[in-house]
Amino acid sequence: MLKSKKIVVLGHFGVGKTSLIRRFVTDTFSDNYKVTIGVHITKKVVVISPDNTISMILWDLEGTDDIASIRKAYLLGTHGVVFVFDIARPSTFQHLNDDLKIVSAKIPNTPLLVVGNKIDLVDANELKTTLVENSILVDFLTSAKTGDAVNDLFANLASQLANDA
Repeated sequence: MLKSKKIVVLGHFGVGKTSLIRRFVTDTFSDNYKVTIGVHITKKVVVISPDNTISMILWDLEGTDDIASIRKAYLLGTHGVVFVFDIARPSTFQHLNDDLKIVSAKIPNTPLLVVGNKIDLVDANELKTTLVENSILVDFLTSAKTGDAVNDLFANLASQLANDA
C-alpha cells in the first residue's frame, strides 16, 4: 500500500537543506549554491517492505534566521519534519533549542529529526566538542557532499511514518 507523506525540511540559510534533498532523491551533489525562494517540492518513493511503501513529498522551505516567521500555510498537513543546521557554522545552532520549540509548537505531535549537516567540514574531535559544548542533541550527522548518513536519515523518517496510521 502506497502512503503519501508530507515532509518539511527547515533550517537557516545555507545549511544544506536543498543539497540533502538532492543527495537523497538523485544521489548527486553540486557546489553551485542557489537560494531557495519560497518552497521547492520534490518526491521520492521509499519501499519499507513489500506491502508498505511511502511516497515522501519533500517540501524544501526557504532558509530563515527567524524560524517563527515560517508561513503557517507551508506547514499545514505536515507528517514529518527535518530540521537542519550547519555543524561548521555556529550561528545556525546557537538558538537550536528555541528554534525546535517553535517548530514543535507550530506542528505538534509530528516526528521531528534534528540533523547536523556538513560534517565533511569539521574533524571528528571538533565535531564532538561542538556538540558537547553547545548541548546539542542530534538525530543524524550528515554530509550532503559525501552522502554520509543521508539515506539513513530519510529511511528512518520513512519507517517512523510507515508506522503511523
